[in-house]
Parts: sequence; structure tokens; C-alpha cells
Amino acid sequence: MSLIGKNVNLEVLRSTEIGLFLDTEDRNYNGILLPKRYVPSGIEVGDFMDVFIYRDSEDRIIATRLDPYIRVGEFAYLNVNKVESYGAFLDWGLPKDLFVPISQQRALMVNDGYYLVYAYLDKQTDRIAATAKVHRHLQNEAEELEIGQEVDLLICDETDLGVRVIVNNKFWGLVFHNEIFQQLDEGQKTIGYVKGIRLEDNKIDITLKKQGMAEVTDARAQIVEALYDSNGFLPLNDKSAPNLIYEELEMSKKVFKKAIGNLYKDKMITIKKDGIHLAEKED
Repeated sequence: MSLIGKNVNLEVLRSTEIGLFLDTEDRNYNGILLPKRYVPSGIEVGDFMDVFIYRDSEDRIIATRLDPYIRVGEFAYLNVNKVESYGAFLDWGLPKDLFVPISQQRALMVNDGYYLVYAYLDKQTDRIAATAKVHRHLQNEAEELEIGQEVDLLICDETDLGVRVIVNNKFWGLVFHNEIFQQLDEGQKTIGYVKGIRLEDNKIDITLKKQGMAEVTDARAQIVEALYDSNGFLPLNDKSAPNLIYEELEMSKKVFKKAIGNLYKDKMITIKKDGIHLAEKED
């Protein structure tokens, strides 16, 4: 099983002038080189290190302690550093750029362009490459997901209905416009929650906030923190316009009303015409 494109924890076999050689427990390798510039101080033979494995510009299999923007089997938005007639080279945080063959481009990439790609290990060359034809590596239908489950999201493009996202590096999902109460940018990584799985097509609806009481609990904490930061007063109450609540707290009016009602019941705030006041600040 190839280690290329993966993060692994390997033992230091020996130290040399050019760097450390790490044990892969694979007879095909006489250790993998971690170049000297990546060797931390104080490391000794027998210690274990977390490294990423890839091929360098001389096509050698080497290790690095740098953290790439994408790994094999993952999706990311990356910038184009250079375009050639046979493909494009993307910045992925390592000295050697990530190659996208021209056959793997949905449209011809351009210098300084920003594209959604999927990283894979080319079986013919044993090199890490990327493709912009991401759809073949994603599923539309949900598997092993539950309502309310926390998931990892990669923000993608906007549609008429909302913003498409990649869920857990595996599925397409959608955040509807009325569920968005914060700035979302292409390529941004964040956390979301499974709001629904549509029965008719098994597609996944995503929300960026916890649902039910969990959402209200988070909103309570956010409001109290904002009150402390504002000397115990916010010019908002249950009559405030939704856009004012969003601008101040990035939450919906519905959640805001539930949260301040909850805080008022617990005698943590008072609600007046001019806004909400932290109760302890009024004592």
C-alpha cells in the first residue's frame, strides 16, 4: 500500500548529513529521506515523527513536515502558479507544485486562477496529481449520515437555492439561503450539521447552526459574550428587525428571540424598549 500522499507516523532509522531516514517497514524502501531543512532540533534515532510523503522535483519519494493544503482523497480550492500546454501547476503548500493534466481540466485553467480540485494518486506514474472533474469523486446520495450529525464542510459555489458544500470529503450538500447568517467564501472550511436528508432523492440539506435547544444554548452564550463586550447592553430586543440582529450577532431573529426569552427566564438579562441589558450590570 503506497504511502504517497498520506500523513504517517514513522520511526527515525538513521541520521545523515542530508537529513533523517525514516522507517516505513516496507522492503521496497531503504528508509524515506526527511531533508535536513525539515529536521527539528533534538530529534534522535528511534524517535517517531509525523510527516507527509510525496515525490520531490527529482521524483524521489521524500518526507516533509510541511502541511499541504490538500492530500490524496481530499478536495480543496487551489491557486494556479503556472500553466503549460500539457497542464497546470497548482500551489498546494509544498515546494513542488501539484500537477493537473489538461485532460483533467473542466475548462482550460489560467494563471492565478482559483479552482476546486480533487487530489489522487496516478496509478501509472505513482505521483500525486489533481483533477478539476470533481463530480466523479462525489456522491449525491447520503450514506451513514444522521440528522443533527456534525460534519466537515468545504464551501463551494452559489446556486439559485443556496450554497453547495462538500460534506465530509464525500458528499454534495446544500445550505439554503435562509440558513446562511454569516459570510461564506469559496474554499472556506467550516463545521455544519445535517438538517435533513430528502426522501425523494436522498440529497443532503445542511445547516451551519446546531438545531433545537443546542442551537439556542449556543445563541445564549453568544449573546451573553456580546453583552459583556458591550458593557452590558445591546440595542436589540424582540421587536428589532432581522437584518439588525444579523449584523450584530449573525443569527436569525427566530433563534435570537428564543435565546433572549431563555435568558430572561433565567433572570440573566432584562428586556427594555431600548434593548437588552445584562442583569448583573443593572444591580
